[in-house]
Amino acid sequence: MTRAELGDNLALVNAMLNATSGILLVIGRRAIKAGKRETHKRLMLATVATSAVFLTSYLTRVALTGTHADPHQGAVHVLYLVILLTHMTLASAVPVLAIILLVRAYKERFAAHRKLARYTYPIWLYVSVTGVIVYVMLYHLP
Repeated sequence: MTRAELGDNLALVNAMLNATSGILLVIGRRAIKAGKRETHKRLMLATVATSAVFLTSYLTRVALTGTHADPHQGAVHVLYLVILLTHMTLASAVPVLAIILLVRAYKERFAAHRKLARYTYPIWLYVSVTGVIVYVMLYHLP
């Protein structure tokens, strides 16, 4: 397998990890809304673990093959750049926010945890969804 093929395969894995993180995030939020604290805890730890595996895989792909050029032009290219810019900007905040949330939960500072989670949840979900969109646009949109 060539580096380019490995990079393409890792891109698919990364999209699947992003999708999985998003799904776990939504289910985890539903669990806490239903009062299932232990289920929420397990799901959110799984979300963090999935996101950590994604980050490792993403950095590996970039190290092997570099960034993937957008093949589009015109309005699709502009749309791609807007999605990518917002995705990357918010994605850089997610690890920091997630660590703060983990620490607050570990220390049982649930009021502070809840307050930050209100903002982190939509950011993290947006990053997960747009990660998949970026993959689809780069690898599957003509």
